[in-house]
Amino acid sequence: MIYITRKRLKIGLVQCYFGRGKGKTTAALGQGFRAIGHGFKVYMVQFMKGDYRYGELESIKNTPNFEVKQFGTPDLISEPRDIDYEQAKKALEFAEEIIMSDEYDIVILDEIGVAIAYNLIDVEDVLKIINKKPEKVELILTGGPNMHPKIKERADLLTEMRMIKHYYSSKSITARYGIEY
Repeated sequence: MIYITRKRLKIGLVQCYFGRGKGKTTAALGQGFRAIGHGFKVYMVQFMKGDYRYGELESIKNTPNFEVKQFGTPDLISEPRDIDYEQAKKALEFAEEIIMSDEYDIVILDEIGVAIAYNLIDVEDVLKIINKKPEKVELILTGGPNMHPKIKERADLLTEMRMIKHYYSSKSITARYGIEY
């Protein structure tokens, strides 16, 4: 019988993508797709993105070693409701289970920065999870125009996406199928 040793990172770090520019989730997905190409396992937990048909979800369905789970409602949040708090709490609990299982090499916490900004989850709870993650698990956090200063301080890689020009404002073009969703 042949046993294949699972590839593992030597050390898992914390990456953080935030800012007013486009590309935060796309950057995290790109990192995930790169990793599975090298034999790693990836899990993406999406905060505040419930039951929405993003194109990347269809791609992930057909990709081995890449899983995703959404938490939230399809509605944009202007004023948080009870359901938003409940879904964010479930997402964080689920994310902790996935991270601590040590089954996945890269765990993406998509839009967690926005969930923190809306006070749907507490930054201290997120930091506790980050600080106790298994050594070989890489965490990628995305979300919003701002990221909590404590998350910025803790991150090993911090990238701010800055919009220089966007067709939303310059040409009044809305989100496009296959490009933004």
